[in-house]
Amino acid sequence: QVQLVESGGGLVQPGGSLRLSCAASGNMFSINTMSWYRQAPGKERELVAAIGPGGTTNYKDSSVKGRFTISRDNAKNTVYLQMNSLKPEDTAVYYCNAEVQSYVRAPYYIYWGQGTQVTVST
Repeated sequence: QVQLVESGGGLVQPGGSLRLSCAASGNMFSINTMSWYRQAPGKERELVAAIGPGGTTNYKDSSVKGRFTISRDNAKNTVYLQMNSLKPEDTAVYYCNAEVQSYVRAPYYIYWGQGTQVTVST
């Protein structure tokens, strides 16, 4: 079994910053892409950013690119999301996910964290 545990969410004023972390643990042989998603009230879950095992990144669109930075530490099986210049519309529950291979030649499965609340408000 694989567990993803997020941390770093909270309440921040507009223009502020937060750094989210997501640590993977359990039965893991290899981790492929790690991603951050978010879900605002009444909206569907959407991709925010993704990062491959070699560091290649992909961002949702220009609304977050330039403000958010995704990174990972493969030695710690951890992915980060640095969020700067936060706006009220960034308010959402943020989830991480990871494509994990539990043993050699096994298929990759996607695992999700439990989510962490980010609220941007005065």
